[in-house]
Amino acid sequence: MPVSDPGQDADDPSSGQVGDPGRPPWHGRRRQVWLAGGVVASVALIAGVVLWAGSPGGPRTADDPAPHAADGLPHTSVEVSRSSCGQGWVHPQPGTQVFDLRNTSSGAAEVDLLDPTTGAVYGEVEGLAPGTTRPMRVVLGNGAYAFKCLPDDADAVTGPTVRVAGGSAARGPAAVPVTAHDLIPPTLAYQQWIQARTVELAQRTDALKDAVDAGDLAAARRAWLPAHLVYERMGAAYGTFGDADSAINGTTAGLPGGLADPGFAGFHRVEYGLWHGGSAASLRRPADALAEAVRALRDGWPQERMDPADLGLRAHEILENTLQRELTGRTDYGSGSNLATARANLDGTRELLGRLRPLLAARFPELPRLDSWLDRTQHTLDSFDRGGTWAPLGTLPRADRQRINSDMSELVERLAPVAALCDVRRTT
Repeated sequence: MPVSDPGQDADDPSSGQVGDPGRPPWHGRRRQVWLAGGVVASVALIAGVVLWAGSPGGPRTADDPAPHAADGLPHTSVEVSRSSCGQGWVHPQPGTQVFDLRNTSSGAAEVDLLDPTTGAVYGEVEGLAPGTTRPMRVVLGNGAYAFKCLPDDADAVTGPTVRVAGGSAARGPAAVPVTAHDLIPPTLAYQQWIQARTVELAQRTDALKDAVDAGDLAAARRAWLPAHLVYERMGAAYGTFGDADSAINGTTAGLPGGLADPGFAGFHRVEYGLWHGGSAASLRRPADALAEAVRALRDGWPQERMDPADLGLRAHEILENTLQRELTGRTDYGSGSNLATARANLDGTRELLGRLRPLLAARFPELPRLDSWLDRTQHTLDSFDRGGTWAPLGTLPRADRQRINSDMSELVERLAPVAALCDVRRTT
């Protein structure tokens, strides 16, 4: 990782510095509410750790505030069950605090702390097993709150409304849960966009195939990258493509025969031949198979249906995969075009965010900062484009590699809240 200048603003994408160079990329798949701003819950999900189930500090009178635990924060023990959701919170106070959620029922449950009027969620804990206690750390401002308990295989139960007063800060933002119904319009719009890309992909892949068939390998090398980049911009749909993805864009990963394995097919198989002295005759069959797979994808796509629940997750995963594959050089089979592919992946992420923006605008205060990091990362990548000829990753000085990895890593972290906020949540 690059060494940062301590005199620069770690949150400013124009400063050239990542907020914390030591942070690992976000790879979690558990749902968390990622909310920004002053009066927002910070949910701590500590799997497998059971904290004490009672109130620390011994007995209290009715006028005692919540006691402090070893972490120095006031703790309140709150009961979670179908009949007693939220019971125990009788001394509301503003500021940072911990609710120790005790599941006294016989089944697992999810627990949300929300605005009872709007349903906006300030904090949540998933998978609270029966007989266990887990913490929910929050920062509360003035306003009304209630716990909602969502037991497995049972209707949701909302506990009593509790009003917090006396805080110095105004009530901050929260995230209204995204439902499957909310995600249907952007998913349908994105599917239509993919349909248009499959048509373009087929046209460009046919041009690549025609050049190979004609024995013009120089023209085939020129046609390869434009065709490949069309596919790389379609990253959010890969899961719906199924086996077609391996046929179109597979690598040697997991293939026992490596480069000689019969399962090595698609763009990268053709790439390897074009940049490693393969003859036109040896490339005709792989190029024909690639074009056939692309046409099958184009013709079959109108019958496919993307899962709306995947949309937000893919917005994060596209560039996470870019970090792991393209920026490590693992997917370079001779063309040296990893940076061009990373740039296409960035285009694909932008397209997906554009579909999700109406949902994110009211839920994600950090969206403008995310946009700034998208712009910064695009500018960094574009600096290695020489009129359509991209600098091979392996030829870059260490400082340039560090700058690219730093920008992309920070961008991936800033995309993680999109995945969390667009995760479909149960509300009833």
